[in-house]
Amino acid sequence: MPARRYTVPHPIVYFVRHATPDWSRTDLVYHIPPGPPLVPAGEAEAGELGQYLLSQGIRQVWHSPLERTRRTAELAASVCDAGLRCELGLSEMRPDETHDRVRERLWPVWQEAISYSLTHGPLALVTHGGPILTMLQALNLPQDVLQFYMRVFDRGNPVPPAGVWKAVRPGSDSLWDVSLAFVPQAYRSRLAV
Repeated sequence: MPARRYTVPHPIVYFVRHATPDWSRTDLVYHIPPGPPLVPAGEAEAGELGQYLLSQGIRQVWHSPLERTRRTAELAASVCDAGLRCELGLSEMRPDETHDRVRERLWPVWQEAISYSLTHGPLALVTHGGPILTMLQALNLPQDVLQFYMRVFDRGNPVPPAGVWKAVRPGSDSLWDVSLAFVPQAYRSRLAV
């Protein structure tokens, strides 16, 4: 599908964590493709995510090459009628990788996402908890805010499965405005703490 082309006053990029995978699949290495697939609840989360992305005008979804991100992206994109693109830089954080190394491989994708957003509108990057944490740190989200969300959600992640952080830069000389934008229904009660 050809992307719409227009100029927007500021870039908007959504960081999306994949929906719930089958954690019991110990026969599949978590950070090497294909990795574990989504469970049925995860597929439902991805549909709910798609409704949110539709409401935000998302027309393009980029995802990591792992099965759980690809499937999350496919299901969400089918709801919001968005195009798909696989990006190796969005891959899961490896056990031997530091956040600095993750940032190095994510940065070119991030720069391209900003450029894309300025000419085509907001887009979603479906990735993993580690890369999202790395980008939230790079965008200077306060440490106390990060720590709060890492205590609230599973496995020390700053976002639940199929959850979304929104990054907006109001002006070219402005800092990024970063906020938790969407949490699937199943995880909303955790925010009431």
